[in-house]
Amino acid sequence: MDMMKRYAVYYAPPEGTFASRASAWLGWDAATGQPLTPPELGLPAAEITRDPRKYGFHGTLKPPFRLAEDRDAEGLHRAMTDLAGRLAPVTLPGLRLASLGGFLALVPKGDTAPLQALAATVVAALDGFRAPLTEAEIARRRPEHLTPRQRELLRLWGYPYVMEEFRFHLTLTDRLEEPLAGEAARILDAHFAPVLPQPFKVSELCLFGEAEDGRFHLLHRYTLSG
Repeated sequence: MDMMKRYAVYYAPPEGTFASRASAWLGWDAATGQPLTPPELGLPAAEITRDPRKYGFHGTLKPPFRLAEDRDAEGLHRAMTDLAGRLAPVTLPGLRLASLGGFLALVPKGDTAPLQALAATVVAALDGFRAPLTEAEIARRRPEHLTPRQRELLRLWGYPYVMEEFRFHLTLTDRLEEPLAGEAARILDAHFAPVLPQPFKVSELCLFGEAEDGRFHLLHRYTLSG
C-alpha cells in the first residue's frame, strides 16, 4: 500500500459476473492487477477504453489524491476502517446506460441523494489525508472552464465535481463521436443488460492505489456497517 503514487476511494462491484464483464470490457482487472482481453463485440474496445482502462471499473466516491506529507497509507487504512463502520449501505433500483458529455457510462436509477450524501461524507472525512494541489494539478483541471462554484470546490476539496456537483457514474468508454457513439451505446446496452445489478447496492468502500505505471489497483474493501 505504501508504494502507490496516489490513492482514491471508489465503488467497485463485488466479485461476480457484473464485475468480470466490466473488467473484461475495459481490458484491466484492478482486483487482480492483470490485463484482460476484451470480448469480440464488433467495437474497437482497445481504442475506445484508453482513459477508463487505467483506473479499472469503478464509480468514484473520493477522487485520486496524493498523500499529505504527514500521513501514511496505514493511517489511511485505519481511517477508512473507522469510517466504513459508521456509514450505512445505499441501495438504489438499478443501473442504466447513459451518455455523459460524449462518453458512455452506467448511472444509477432513482433518487441518488443518499449516494451523493455518502460520497460527500467520504470526501470530507478523509480530506486530511490529501496533499494540497500543485499549480500544475490545478492547471490540468482547466479552472477557466469551470463555474465559480466548481473552482471553489477545486480549492476546498481538490476536485471540482464533488458535493452538490457530484454525479455518480461507472465509465465504460472514452469520449466518442457519431456514428460510433450510437453504435457503441446499442451494443454495450445489450452486452451489460443481463448482468446489471437490480437493485444496485453500494455496501463497501474500496481503496484503490495508482502504481508507478499509472494503473490503479484495488487494495482493500471496507464493509459499510453503520
